[in-house]
Amino acid sequence: MKSKAIFYCTNCGNEFPKWQGRCPGCGSWNTIVEQPTESRSRNPVPSVSSGRPVGRAMPLSQVEMGEEIRFCTGMGELDRVLGGGAVKGSFVLVGGSPGIGKSTLMLQICDTLSASYRVLYVSGEESARQIKLRAQRLGVVGEGMYLLAETNLNQVLSSVEEVKPDILVVDSIQTMYQDGSESLPGSVAQVKACAMSLMELAKGNGITVFVIGHINKEGSIAGPKVLEHIVDCVLSFEGEQNLVYRILRATKNRFGATDEIGVFEMLDSGLREVPNPSEMLLSGRPAGTPGSCVTCVMEGVRPVLAEVQALVAPSSFAVPRRTSNGIDYNRSMLLLAVLEKRGGLRIGGCDAYINVVAGLNLNEPAADLAAVLALASSFRDRPVPDDLAAVGEVGLTGEIRSVSVLGQRLSEIHRLGFHKCLVPARGVKDIDIPGMQLIPVRNIREALAVLV
Repeated sequence: MKSKAIFYCTNCGNEFPKWQGRCPGCGSWNTIVEQPTESRSRNPVPSVSSGRPVGRAMPLSQVEMGEEIRFCTGMGELDRVLGGGAVKGSFVLVGGSPGIGKSTLMLQICDTLSASYRVLYVSGEESARQIKLRAQRLGVVGEGMYLLAETNLNQVLSSVEEVKPDILVVDSIQTMYQDGSESLPGSVAQVKACAMSLMELAKGNGITVFVIGHINKEGSIAGPKVLEHIVDCVLSFEGEQNLVYRILRATKNRFGATDEIGVFEMLDSGLREVPNPSEMLLSGRPAGTPGSCVTCVMEGVRPVLAEVQALVAPSSFAVPRRTSNGIDYNRSMLLLAVLEKRGGLRIGGCDAYINVVAGLNLNEPAADLAAVLALASSFRDRPVPDDLAAVGEVGLTGEIRSVSVLGQRLSEIHRLGFHKCLVPARGVKDIDIPGMQLIPVRNIREALAVLV
């Protein structure tokens, strides 16, 4: 009897009873391929990865509570993003574009962790000799660190049984495969099966597993989307290739917050932590130049200063060009419309470009006022005072709304040498920063008056 076949999308992992040209889940074309059902049954999760006893249902009140066993990775910025350190038995996915520094980050923390724990570093992309050469360049000694160059996950699990590591690093999940499957490494079936095996290994044996994952051309982690649902933490390593600074953020964290960031600097000797990202983001800021304004955003519990730049110029086309980098495009279009309607600036026929320096993404509306000032400064060709910053949300009627933890933001702004700050008129009565002048504004017309 002919086996029944199913079809799945190689981009998102959704399954379908018949072939389609376009995936309804992710919208990709020509990514649905056939996978026989029996091939899936021949690919069981190896028993070596299972260490948990067969569970039984119990009342919630009878579940025993235990404290999370955290340990430091040796990098304070990484510990901050993880929520205070790595958790024993957790499954962490580190994603990023090629060459961003994922392997370098993992190799550096392995050097520190190997002094207290047994670490197994598995590479499916490099040989042991290549890893050794890179370790020498980074100054990694790794006395308690073991290397394994292997792509067969069954062999990796056998090595885990032999070495019995406390921490396992897999570089990368797209290169791993299991015996008994006809799918190629990196396919949906292989990535899903390998991730499930590693998850059972982490939860059953209490081994902390770090897995490196590549990203595709759309910027998401390659392979099935279910991979992000399996793991406990998803860390995204971001940064421009032509810049030396890298930003690590958590897009998912079962053991901590997801709004913390860690900042690193890529050097010849590896990644160096940047404890004060505000100074880094403001380094090289031009003085007395129109189209630039500084704001303060919150990344978790850390206030970070960012420079918003704008360029407004007359357009030679019937439809002006609008571009934004670091600020949501729809949000920037909203600010341009409010600036013309409520601010009285005729910028409808001008090209407008907005950029946040150093590749930082501003996801909160507290940066609205700084973006509006930068746009108006470029349009009028009048610079914003160098010692002036701006914090506030802009509404559709042109009003300036208050933001959270304003006092903490103002303290950070003053610490970096700014003596004036535009703030919403509501919510500043009880805030007093010695040596700093607070300028309350109710709408954008009052805010634009500082450029006169």
